[in-house]
Parts: sequence; C-alpha cells; structure tokens
Amino acid sequence: MNLVFRLLYVLVLSLFRERLPLAAVESRLGLRTMPNDLDVNLHMNNGRYLTICDLNRVDLFIRTGLLKVMLKKKWMPMVAEHTMIYKKPLKLFERFDVSLAVTHWDEKFFYMRHTFESGGRIIAEGTSRAVVRARDGVVRPDDVLAAVAEMRGLALQQ
Repeated sequence: MNLVFRLLYVLVLSLFRERLPLAAVESRLGLRTMPNDLDVNLHMNNGRYLTICDLNRVDLFIRTGLLKVMLKKKWMPMVAEHTMIYKKPLKLFERFDVSLAVTHWDEKFFYMRHTFESGGRIIAEGTSRAVVRARDGVVRPDDVLAAVAEMRGLALQQ
C-alpha cells in the first residue's frame, strides 16, 4: 500500500493528459523520491525502480485506451522479463523523470525501454518485454493493437 497515493496520482493525471498514438508510444512521468522509496543506503531502492516502471505502464494503458480494452475483454498485462542498469543514485526528495517507450513487438511480446533521468543525467536504464494474456493464452500484439484501434475508431497503420 505504500504506493497507493502515487498510483492514484498517476490514475488522475493520466485521465487529463493528451491521448497517446498507437505507434511510437512513449509515456513520461515527473516524480520525486519519497522516504518510503529509500533503502538503508538512503537512496532509492532498486526494487522501487521496477514498481515505478509499472506506474509508467498504467499511464500508457490509460492514455492509449488499452486499459478500456483490457477491462472489456478481461485481458491482463504481464511482464515476462525486466532488466535495469543503475548508474547514479536517486536521493531523498530528488526530482526525476521516468519514461517508457514501446520500441517494437513481435508475434508474442511487446518490448519496452525505461529511462530514469534527473538533472539532465541518466540515472537508470532498463528494458522489459511483456504480453497481454486472455483466459486462453497470450494475445498477439497485432490483435491487441487492432482491438485498441477499433475501440478508438482508428484505422491501424502498420
């Protein structure tokens, strides 16, 4: 529950931000390191970076319309793999920007790049691959994008 306020912040913020296109999707959030983000070394805990990447995905889901489609079809997003390289520490109350870019997809996975920046410096970088699952298995990324495009009344450009 220690991230419930940040989650609520992202949910409300995302509802009022501009909609994202389905191609070249990038979500960016501006946040600040809080006391509950710190580890015993008094910098942001490595696990917290991954959780904040989840918040970035929530923003992306809302702003693209994917969240509506997932709720309607009872689909679930699942991260299959996530890596992170930590370059500099984030200290208490330090402002930072975190971005998530969907770089590409194949027959099964969406591939994403995550970047944490503060003061013009890259703090951490990572990649992840994820799927959208239905009750009967993984939904192909092309089918996910087509469903979102249909819901938004758009023609899907490939």
